[in-house]
Amino acid sequence: MKHIPRKRFGQNFLTDPAIIRACVEAIQPAPDDRMVEIGPGLGALTQPLLKTLKHLHAVELDRDIVAWLQAHYPPEKITLHNVDALKFDFATLGDRIRVVGNLPYNISTPLLFHLLDNVDHVIDMHFMLQKEVVERMVAKPCSAAYGRLSVMLQYRLQMEYLFTVPPQAFEPPPKVESAFVRAVPYPVLPSQARDEQLLGKVVTAAFAQRRKTLRNTLKGWLDDADFRELEIDPQLRAENLAVEHFVAIANHLAGR
Repeated sequence: MKHIPRKRFGQNFLTDPAIIRACVEAIQPAPDDRMVEIGPGLGALTQPLLKTLKHLHAVELDRDIVAWLQAHYPPEKITLHNVDALKFDFATLGDRIRVVGNLPYNISTPLLFHLLDNVDHVIDMHFMLQKEVVERMVAKPCSAAYGRLSVMLQYRLQMEYLFTVPPQAFEPPPKVESAFVRAVPYPVLPSQARDEQLLGKVVTAAFAQRRKTLRNTLKGWLDDADFRELEIDPQLRAENLAVEHFVAIANHLAGR
């Protein structure tokens, strides 16, 4: 199929056989896995995955690509969901699903947060993303890449940067390097927030002006007495706090 990649869909098709093989080896599909691929494109990952999987679900917005996939794969092998992944309810696929994909870079961050809403149904996730985004996903405290995305993902997920992918591995080549990442939900959360929505609000507020101290960014949330009780220095910045510190702040506020 001669398909002209559509910029509005963020389409960059993976074509490098060695990278494709490395992705599949990292995913390690098993025949009975309940797996869903986001953005299958022209089947770079779909085809090798289906050599092992009995069945695959695929979420694809581009109707031309859906038609091409329907012509190449029988319905008993693949179920196609012609819908925006940001609006797809992954929970409808059941429990213990595995999620994979070369994610559209233009919606990667909101899509990751959408998947967090469905993470109770997920065994693991393997994604190709912009390298800068993956660096933020796995970043540790006190680093420039550490921020809201790092905290909210690492609260629920064990993150692992797998390997870097050059632009030449895609058609058309993106202007940036990419990376392949693994995310596995914690069976038991290391730190449990009483109110996860409140946790999200606290993290968002703390990183809204990341160069300012916590005393300024969390003004109205915490006063000096709160900081003393939490044993957190209010002169620190959000990037200096680990995930468990944000959970402690949220639980302190929830206990009021």
